[in-house]
Amino acid sequence: MNPLSVWNFCPKCGEKSFENYESRAKRCSRCGHVFFLNSATAVAVFILNSKNELLVARRSIEPAKGTLDLVGGFLEFEESAEEGVVRETKEETGLMLDKNKLTYLFSLPNIYPFSEIEIHTIDLFFKYQIQSEDIVLNPQDDICELQFVPINQIDYKEFGLKSVQNAILQFQKKF
Repeated sequence: MNPLSVWNFCPKCGEKSFENYESRAKRCSRCGHVFFLNSATAVAVFILNSKNELLVARRSIEPAKGTLDLVGGFLEFEESAEEGVVRETKEETGLMLDKNKLTYLFSLPNIYPFSEIEIHTIDLFFKYQIQSEDIVLNPQDDICELQFVPINQIDYKEFGLKSVQNAILQFQKKF
């Protein structure tokens, strides 16, 4: 379901005259306010250890509960993509990354199903190399399991979100 379809009232004046304006916008016929719905921004990180194994997470919530995922999530307001990676990694794993050692890889569009609405996102993917093997993984937040897996043993079909599946395929080709 298009997210705009559930917005019936103008967010500025509250009038029920919020009508389709363009494919991704609505306009209030009373006050003239135009609202454009843009993509939300999400981040994910390929965390590698010294054996070149990838840290994979298992989702504990919908969408795609029980499937594999990368560490990551939605950016908060006034947060850079790098800050978002660091925060999400800390929230989901307990690991503290150095944002200056992140490498940007690529981006992919995605549709994230949430509360029966399709949230259009742009997902930014990063790479991070862990230097020490003496790390403690502590699955938290929306993650129930974490493990390092050799990259060549990863099956992209085990990942529940389409953009992450595509990202895994791109990553395996490059690395």
